[in-house]
Amino acid sequence: MIRIVKTTPYKDQKMGTAGLRKKTQTAMQENYIENFLQSIFNTIPNLEEKSFLVGGDGRFYNKTAIQKIIKIAIGNNVKKLYIAKDGLVSTPAGSAIILKNKLSGGFVLSASHNPGGINGDFGIKYATSSGGQCQPDESLAIQEQALNITEYKIADCDDFDLSTITSYTQENTSIEIIDPYIDYIKLMESIFDFDKLKSLFKSNFRFVFDAMNGVTGPYGKKIFEEILGAPKGTVVNSIPLEDFGGLHPDPNLIYAKDLVNLMYSETAPDFAAANDGDGDRNMILGKKFFVSPSDCLAILTDNYKLIPAYKNGIYGVAKSAATSMAVKRVADTLNINYYEVPTGWKYFINLMDSNRISFCGEESFGTGASHIREKDGIWATLFWLSIIAEKRTSVKEIALSHWKKYGRNYYLRNDYENIPQDIADKLMADLEASLPSLINKEFKGYIVSDAHPFVYNDPVDKTSTKNGLIIHFKDGSRIVYRLSGTGTSGATLRTYIECYETTNLLEDPEVMLKDLSEVSRLISYITSRTGKTKPDIIT
Repeated sequence: MIRIVKTTPYKDQKMGTAGLRKKTQTAMQENYIENFLQSIFNTIPNLEEKSFLVGGDGRFYNKTAIQKIIKIAIGNNVKKLYIAKDGLVSTPAGSAIILKNKLSGGFVLSASHNPGGINGDFGIKYATSSGGQCQPDESLAIQEQALNITEYKIADCDDFDLSTITSYTQENTSIEIIDPYIDYIKLMESIFDFDKLKSLFKSNFRFVFDAMNGVTGPYGKKIFEEILGAPKGTVVNSIPLEDFGGLHPDPNLIYAKDLVNLMYSETAPDFAAANDGDGDRNMILGKKFFVSPSDCLAILTDNYKLIPAYKNGIYGVAKSAATSMAVKRVADTLNINYYEVPTGWKYFINLMDSNRISFCGEESFGTGASHIREKDGIWATLFWLSIIAEKRTSVKEIALSHWKKYGRNYYLRNDYENIPQDIADKLMADLEASLPSLINKEFKGYIVSDAHPFVYNDPVDKTSTKNGLIIHFKDGSRIVYRLSGTGTSGATLRTYIECYETTNLLEDPEVMLKDLSEVSRLISYITSRTGKTKPDIIT
């Protein structure tokens, strides 16, 4: 039986760059999830012909929300649902499943790298048939529906057992419980030389993969330990937990501190990687050595010929404006396409779909390629393992060799968190208004050569504005300011700081960029506006 339920809109249901992301207790309000799902379905024609994937990263409230999604889909006469067994699917695997099976889209329940639990965060990533995030026009259409919704349709039926691979039929909707690992693993096998990686693990090579109690734990166990032969225990924090075991599942130097401490100890293994809660972000570490996400993208791009799937060439590479310029130096040398886009993976999708790029990445620990339409933490890890298997040298030596060839872009991201939204907005507006007056001014020896808002002219789609502010200095240094859209409380002001060096290649980035970090605060009046004398997080 299908019911039509009268409802009222929640005015906070606004689509961000990665879908809906809220505090868990906000999402648990009556009709909250139902309203949002109905709003999405209201924008999709001919639902009786459409098929969707449903799964998530295992965080708290996912199980309840998945049952709601199933029942709303049945109520809207959706043709078929592919439900990940146990409700678990990584964001990259979800994209792979959508693309391989030519689905109409999918719902991956995740707040990505944000904490879980009843006092944590909850999210729904809505992917289209591209396998990636919906585009801005689609987001606006969904938001318009959500802000004006009056009713939703839902099936009156029992919850479905998701623990066994099987199939159901309810009303006019087919429901198939699927293995969420097979398609993704086959895709990785088609890209990388698994035999070469197996030989690496037969040597004395030691590796740790930290899943941070997120959804890539089972993927890591199957790929690294069962297929490639890494020793048991290689994958740590491997069981997806509703609160991520109390961890903040963001693979960076702050929140993956246990792994960082291990890699900087005397008993460090040769290589380590960490993934976030839903598996799209990654961090790469060698013995007493951290590879910044910006350098990661540049190094992978420079070594693309080592990977079977790319040995015949790649179209090009793109980075977010906030990411360092390191990969541009590689693209220029390799004579391949290069693009700089706003933050948000959706901007890469247009470039991939039009065969302009093969690789892409963001400074926020996200690296990916056109095999799917999302960033992919395990793909990045397998790529690094492949480089190590070929070169048989350390992560530090791989990075140092790259810097000797291209020079080093020293880089920091400074995060100023939990700023009241009105203060953050006013700071950015005032800074933008002041940009013309900064030209040729000197700050602690740094002379401004150019300062402008970042405007992106998409070669496929529309021009994009409000993407942050960029300040260039005459020595080639650069500062980028932007407000982050991935939090659920207050605003985060991020400043991205870099300088280019060709001789002093092994200095601490915080030492190299100490003065420029201070300049970033002077120019924007961060301290007087927010009371913060230093960043909350330095990456």
